[in-house]
Amino acid sequence: MKKFFTLIVFAAAIAACGGGEKKETVANQPELGSAAPTKDDLGSNPDYQKGLELIGKSDCLTCHKVKDKLIGPAYADVAAKYENTEDNIKMLAGKIIKGGKGNWGEVPMTPHPQISEADAEQMVKYIFLLKK
Repeated sequence: MKKFFTLIVFAAAIAACGGGEKKETVANQPELGSAAPTKDDLGSNPDYQKGLELIGKSDCLTCHKVKDKLIGPAYADVAAKYENTEDNIKMLAGKIIKGGKGNWGEVPMTPHPQISEADAEQMVKYIFLLKK
């Protein structure tokens, strides 16, 4: 009976921690051999592809999702808040590298000094492509 109870508690803990969650997938990426990409197909955009790859290799998805707020804002909300300009790309890339606090509430953004400026800018370009 004690083993059964321990098993139930363990299973409940795993379920509560979201052990079955999957990372978001990209709906617009073309399959190999598919027809020519359309104007709305982000999967063929090199800025989109490279930014998605860089974000996937980083810890960004620990705090951010594409469409939903998690610990930090959704990428779509960031894209909606800022105009896609070189100045904003550089400013947001700096926040990725140096961290920040106050633009989205009291939860600070963790600094990522290991990310190069070029890679951080590429991530921001990807985020801006999510603007509706």
